[in-house]
Parts: sequence; structure tokens; C-alpha cells
Amino acid sequence: MPDATAKVLIEALPYIRQFHGATIVVKYGGSAMVDDDLKRAFARDVVLMKLVGMNPVVVHGGGPQIGDLLDRLNIPTKFVDGLRVTDAATMDVVEMVLGGLVNKDIVSLLNTAGGRAVGISGKDGDLIRARKLKVTRTARDDDEHLADGVGVPEIIDIGHVGEVDVVHRALLDTLIGSGFVPVIAPVGVGPDGESYNINADFVAGAVAERLHAEKLVLLTNTAGILDPHGNTVTGLTRADARGLIADGTVSGGMLPKVECALNAIEGGVKTAHIIDGRVPHALLLEVLTDRGVGTLIKARSGPPSAPRASDGGGFP
Repeated sequence: MPDATAKVLIEALPYIRQFHGATIVVKYGGSAMVDDDLKRAFARDVVLMKLVGMNPVVVHGGGPQIGDLLDRLNIPTKFVDGLRVTDAATMDVVEMVLGGLVNKDIVSLLNTAGGRAVGISGKDGDLIRARKLKVTRTARDDDEHLADGVGVPEIIDIGHVGEVDVVHRALLDTLIGSGFVPVIAPVGVGPDGESYNINADFVAGAVAERLHAEKLVLLTNTAGILDPHGNTVTGLTRADARGLIADGTVSGGMLPKVECALNAIEGGVKTAHIIDGRVPHALLLEVLTDRGVGTLIKARSGPPSAPRASDGGGFP
């Protein structure tokens, strides 16, 4: 056992050195957010990263928790293209759950594990300016209102659902510089003071871009991008990932996550990782080991002789 521990530490050393002082933005969700053992493992991972000199920033979701409270309050839920229609009553619940219950639970976990975490939402410190998300559909041939078989674009109002317009980093710089781990609830504010519920993956991506992060890590309930045989695909360039989208390998719920990762890389983030949050300590395994536990996407291929530590996590 001591030998095994020593080997783990030796393997982690080049990554600790490589990423000392680096900002790593983590989208926290899925099973890692609801299973008690995984929650505690995640908290210890984040605290360890901070203690060895990295700067983790956590952005969290909370869809299941929002749905549970809406059910208890007998507020009906409707989805359009996978997006929750968010009227004023639903938005109140979203803010209550994301900015209150879920956010403070994560902060408590991190602090109990020995960290110094501070919970904020995108409304605090003018962190996230949002704009209303517009959902557009084109009518099909079998729609009754379709005239002469010509598609008619239709804009659907899904309420207080937004997308990131601007991230103002001043508050995050203050917290990180003071040794805190920011924990961000994905709620933004519009130009007239309206609150907007924003997809947590895309908030994490936008924050990573604005902070010029070393890494964006998205925790999911899958082992990353899977090929047709069910094997995890890793070590991808941006062009590789675009090719997997084009040939249909990336589809369904994985598609927006890959698009989020690609947007972040195109915005200057060095690497993006889509990892299996069902694996205990997945975050440390991805960042501090040779093999990782998911898919790594980077801007371009490096020279064949490039050391593994230059990217971190996710290569075979």
C-alpha cells in the first residue's frame, strides 16, 4: 500500500507542477451531485486542487432539484426542445433552488472538506449579464398552418430562459485572489433587471473563456464521447470533434456539451474535458493522472514527442 501511494503521488507530480496557479473551471452536475459518496469525493478533489496551488471555480446545475420542488408546489413543468419553460413562478423556484438550496449545499461540502468556498449567483457583483434565449422552429410539411409546403419559422417564447451575454470577472478575481473557491449558480440578469435561468454547461464555458482558464471540465453521467462500439474517444483536436458531430457519432444530449467545449476552446481555453462523474474522484483522476476518465478536446495536435503532462488528463 505505501508503494502504491508513492506511485500515485509521483504520477501526479508533473501535473501539479504544470497546473500550479492555473484556473480550472468545473461544471458540477449529474450523479456526482446527488450521490452522497460522490458528493464528498468531489468536494475533497476540489479542496486538494486548491491546496496544491490550482484555482478551481465551480459552476453547478440543479435540474432534478428544481423539478422536485416544482412538483411539491404543484407548479406544472413544460419543456421545449429540452429547455424548461420558465414563467415568473418557475423562475422564483429556480432562484430559490439554484441560488439557495443547491449552492449552499455545495459550499458547505467544500468547507467541511477543509476548503474556503463562497457561493454566488450570476447576479452577484454583476457577474453574468444575460439575454433572452430565442427558440426558433421551422414548420414541417404536416403542420396545419403550413402553406404550399414552405417552412415557416416560428419563434417560441420559453420565458425566463437566457444565454450568457457578458461575464464580468472582477468578483471572481477578488475571490480567487483571496484564496476562496467560487461556487456559481447559473442565474443571470438581463438589461432591464430580469432574472434568467441559463444552462450551467454554457455558463461554465463562458466563465472559463473570460478567466482564460487552463481547463474546462464538464462532469456528466457518461464516460465521455463514445464511439459506435461504446469505447471512450479521447485525445481529440477541435477538428476531430467537429468531424464526430458531422458523422453523427456525437448526437443527442452529448451534442450541446461538445459544442460548449468547442466554444470554450475557440475562446482561448486550452483544453476541455467531458468526464464521467459517476467515478469516485473523477476530477482528480482526469487532471492528475496519465489516462484520465473521459474525453479530452484541445485546439490542435501537438508534436508526437510532446510530454503527456502538457495537456493533463484524458489521453490513452
